[in-house]
Order: sequence, then structure tokens, then C-alpha cells
Amino acid sequence: MPSLFDPIQIGDVKLANRIVMAPLTRSRSRGLLPGDLAVDYYRQRASAGLIVTEGAQIAPQGQGYLDTPGIYAPEQVKAWKRVTDAVHAEGGKIAVQLWHVGRISHVSFQPGRQAPVSSTSHAASGKTFTAEGFVPVSAPRALSAEELPGIVAQFAHAARCAMDAGFDAVEVHGANGYLIDQFLRDSINDRSDAYGGSIANRVRLPLEVMRAIVAAIGAGRTGLRLSPVTPVNDAGQDSNPQALFNHLAAELSPLKLAFLHIIEGQTGGPRDVAPFDYSAMRAQYGSSPWMVNNGYTREMAMQAVAEGEADLVAFGRAFISNPDLVRRLRLNAPLQPLNPATLYGGEAQGYTDYPALAA
Repeated sequence: MPSLFDPIQIGDVKLANRIVMAPLTRSRSRGLLPGDLAVDYYRQRASAGLIVTEGAQIAPQGQGYLDTPGIYAPEQVKAWKRVTDAVHAEGGKIAVQLWHVGRISHVSFQPGRQAPVSSTSHAASGKTFTAEGFVPVSAPRALSAEELPGIVAQFAHAARCAMDAGFDAVEVHGANGYLIDQFLRDSINDRSDAYGGSIANRVRLPLEVMRAIVAAIGAGRTGLRLSPVTPVNDAGQDSNPQALFNHLAAELSPLKLAFLHIIEGQTGGPRDVAPFDYSAMRAQYGSSPWMVNNGYTREMAMQAVAEGEADLVAFGRAFISNPDLVRRLRLNAPLQPLNPATLYGGEAQGYTDYPALAA
């Protein structure tokens, strides 16, 4: 039976183990560029089978938080190349998360202080991290159907930029109440055009995005993250999440993506927040690599891989305070707790100064 520590081939990428570093926003990319600290931060964690970076916005309109990096401009490609080179020098593999926050944003981040965009004009109940601290998100405007090909093109452009920056793969952020999720869920999507209403209509934009990226860089370097029932960022439960995500999985299956990354339950919270049969969704998806995430302990992760319930397991916060998490999991060594006060913004403290195990 496979082990958590065994190598695996996902699409075009061979990983040394099945432990994935999940994307983690840290708000330390001043000027929207990953800097020297980011180079060290990701290099320190290169023993992961795969690193998925913090979300990187695909366009200026896609930004929703202070000091998050982009992946659409030449200077961003150049800055990320230093990160990918550092990870590769340590023998690691790294994917960038392609991010458009949709309505989870503030006018201070938007070009010309325009309203953020979404599937809807209804504001989310929530806050975002700005130069003034945490403030309520701004009311969005609903994208017109004529604007959506432009959004798709931005995702494809960002994927090509990722390849130029030396990334091994990309992960589209389709989870946690951000733009893709805002189109998927009928609790948010109140449209009456071809992108709203029926399940087939609500999966239209996500599928157009994934097909465009596959056409641009190949399915073997393309992944997608989904969160069927998480309520974060005011993402209310869909009226029938099982039918929605089973249908989406079936439509994604022919693409043969490098991986599908599933957040089980509430992101960073209870795994049983709402009923959902992930096995049924996986049955619709087929045999392509299946990554699971949310609250996995060492024992849970090892069991999930050994019993075939998952091909890869992603760990989030544990990687923040344990740069050598793979080694600690191998040895069943204690994990260091993280300091919540240093999660967002700041310098090296709580970012690159967590120690590894002594030799």
C-alpha cells in the first residue's frame, strides 16, 4: 500500500513524497512582489513533496488583501523566479496559486478605487486586511457576461506567467468564497444569465477557466482547489452542494488535471460543519490525483493515503511553524505551535525564524 512518504507522479510532475504545503496568505509581499524573505521562507520548506504558494492575484482587480503578490506582470515573474530557483536548488517542487478574490476586497486595492467585482452585487459580510488593519469588505458590482472572457484570459495569462517564473504547476483558487466560488454557489450567485441559475450554468465560468489554463500550459501542470461546504468569507451553503460538486467533478474528469485539492469541512475549522460525501464526489472525478486538506493529523494523513482515500495530504498552519514538517512527520516528532500574532504582515519574526529540529 502507498505511504505518505512515498513518491508520486501528478500529471507532469514527480513529487518526492505526498505531503503538500497548502497555500497560506502571509501579507509580506510589499509592492506586490515576493522578496528576500519569501525566498528564504519557501526554501526552508522545500522538503514538502509540493509547495503551493500563497495566493497570487491574476490581475490588479483580483487583489483583496494588503501586500499579497501578483503573477501577471514582468517584475512579478522575475521576483517569483528567485523563489522557484531556491526551491528547486533544494530539490523541491512548487506550484503557484492563481487567485481572484472577487467581492472579498476593498476599494483601496482596486484600480481607480472602483468597486470589486463578483457574480453578484450583494456585499459579503466580512473583513479584509488593509493598511488600516481589518476593515469591512466593499460592496461589489456584478460582472457582465461580456466581461467574463476577459477574466478567463487573465487566468490563462497568469498561468503562462507562472511557467515563465519557473513554477512546476499552478493551482486555481476555486475555494473559500472567492471569485470562482462566488459563481458556483447559489447562496451567492443570483444571476439570471448563462452563468447563473442551474448547476450547469454556475459551473460554466470555473470550467472555462480550467479549460483555458489547460490549453495554455497543459493539464499535467494544472490543479484546482475547491471547498464544497466551507462557510468562510460569507460563503453560505449552496442549496444542494452534493449535486453541484458532483457535477463539477464529472465535468472536470476529462481534463485529467494534475490534482484536485479538496478542503473538507470548514477551512481551518470543524470538519463536520455540514454533511457532504467526498467519496461520492471523487467517484465522479475519476482516477486523477486527489488531494485532501483540513485538520489532518499525522495518523489521519497516513491512514488516508494507505487506505486509498487520498493520494496527497495538504498541511497548512503546521508548515508555518515547522519548516521541516516532513521530517517531523517521518520521525513522529513534536510540532512547534505557531504565533497567531505574526501571521499577517511584519518581517522575519513568525515567518522565517521558526527553527528546524536539531540534527
